[in-house]
Amino acid sequence: QVQLVESGGGLVQAGGSLRLSCVASGTIFSFRFMGWYRQAPGKQREWVARITSDGSTYYDDSLKGRFTIARDNGKNTVYLHMNSLKTEDTAVYYCNIEFSQQRVYWGRGTQVTVSS
Repeated sequence: QVQLVESGGGLVQAGGSLRLSCVASGTIFSFRFMGWYRQAPGKQREWVARITSDGSTYYDDSLKGRFTIARDNGKNTVYLHMNSLKTEDTAVYYCNIEFSQQRVYWGRGTQVTVSS
């Protein structure tokens, strides 16, 4: 069993930065990738970024350049650095880890609110 706990969300003014963290507990050495998704009010959950087990990173094109995903293997932690935040970045941000299509775990999310 794997558990994910996100933290680092909060209220920030437009143009500001936040760093989200996702700590994974349990056996994760065989994962395919860890990633971040977000869900804004009234919208579907959307993919933000992912990092593979070998450290390759992928981003939604619209967020590339402002968001950076990184991993600290020693701490079983994935980070999402968010810069130049916009009001439209307001959402609940979720971390996930995928071992296979049938084995995916999610965290409970952390709220990010960007004020104008």
